[in-house]
Amino acid sequence: MAQPNPLLNLNYEPALELLGDDYYDPVQAAEFPTHILRFRNDDLLVKVGLDPQMVSDEDFIEAFGKFQNAPRPFLALRYHGYQFGEYNPALGDGRGFLYGQVRGGDGELYDLGTKGSGTTPYSRGGDGRLTLKGGVREVIAAEALHRAGVRTSRCLSLIETGESLWRGDEPSPTRSSVMVRFSRSHIRFGTFERLHYFQRKDLIAILLDHVIEHYYTHLTHEIDRYARFYAELVQRVAELVAQWMAAGFCHGVLNTDNMSITGESFDYGPYAFIPTYDPKFTAAYFDYSGLYSYGNQPGICYHNLEKLQRPLELVIPQADLEAGLALFWNAYKQAYRRRMLGKLGFDDLSADESQELLRLTMQVLNQFEVGYHDFFSELAQQFFPDWREDVNHIFPYATIAHDDLLNLWNTWKISYFNTLLGLPDDEMMQVKERLRINNPTTVPVRSRIEAAWQPITEADDWSTFYDLLERIRAK
Repeated sequence: MAQPNPLLNLNYEPALELLGDDYYDPVQAAEFPTHILRFRNDDLLVKVGLDPQMVSDEDFIEAFGKFQNAPRPFLALRYHGYQFGEYNPALGDGRGFLYGQVRGGDGELYDLGTKGSGTTPYSRGGDGRLTLKGGVREVIAAEALHRAGVRTSRCLSLIETGESLWRGDEPSPTRSSVMVRFSRSHIRFGTFERLHYFQRKDLIAILLDHVIEHYYTHLTHEIDRYARFYAELVQRVAELVAQWMAAGFCHGVLNTDNMSITGESFDYGPYAFIPTYDPKFTAAYFDYSGLYSYGNQPGICYHNLEKLQRPLELVIPQADLEAGLALFWNAYKQAYRRRMLGKLGFDDLSADESQELLRLTMQVLNQFEVGYHDFFSELAQQFFPDWREDVNHIFPYATIAHDDLLNLWNTWKISYFNTLLGLPDDEMMQVKERLRINNPTTVPVRSRIEAAWQPITEADDWSTFYDLLERIRAK
């Protein structure tokens, strides 16, 4: 007798479904000719209370490839959004749907959402599919961001589906896939913007109550919960973009429909991890003006929060919204400072100490054009407690060709040395441990992703991809 599929027997909750069909459309999944499980995230199985050894690859294929015996209806969410500054009312889940919602072992509600699962009423003439390379890229990015301590959605599964797709940004025909994304919520800024477009104050209030009940639970019984929700969202987004900046991550398309109401990374499109420190670096090939460049990300997030005020002001006093948004820049600067100090091995420093050390660090990264991730990785690998004894022990084998750069380099070393001197004697091993935790040895810059993809497309060889994931996840 066949054992029940554990993925189908999770305790799915109809939290969003119970809001009613003003927020979504029931849809059907596409049928695919082939189902090959290429990735499964056993860490996430544990998070929802499943033993990975009790979940077979066939269980994944039945639930998330063939979409058989699903426990709840599939819901394509409705939303609008500002795309490159222009409002677009013709959006919505065009190639995915909410598969279901389930509690984690931490008591939090999580969404399982598909990508590449077929057409919906919002496909706008598209085929509703996901390229295999697109799925591979998102798996890699999500695991790398998670390893770097960034709040992010992750991929639960990636299944190759056997269709040939035509795309303008990939050599075509290219292979197809369907992915299941695991996130806190698929509710977007654009979900509220759509309701403002139709002037549905009543639906905005209902959705806001739902968001607070499930994702800001500690505010549920507060009289001023709406105002406090927005202020906390501002805080979360400020911290999130600080995490991106410290991790050297450039989101591909920071439209308001790609911003989560829970302050979590998701739907980052043609993202990239910066190779060198360059504020003008832009990930998306179609972002011709550099609007969503690496250095612009904090400002874009601020402006997206400002745009969110338009729907929210139907239910929240404008003065409360302005007070909440006013928290952004200080929250961002503090979070970025903490993150960058962590990458340098420090827990906390005085404002004067940290300001000078961080200024010099960014100057070194900018003027030396050294690899952003390589610099911090080398710092973590070469650091030794005796750096505190003699400034010449810091990066002893580095060679600097130009005198002006040598002066900058020596000034940075002296600043780092003096910072170490300010710590207690017994904290050097803690510095080393912070460096290890905050600086992954492997970051998936584009060349590494392409090196993993090439064997897949040429010989269906997935070993380099799995090896890259293993190195990314390494602690």
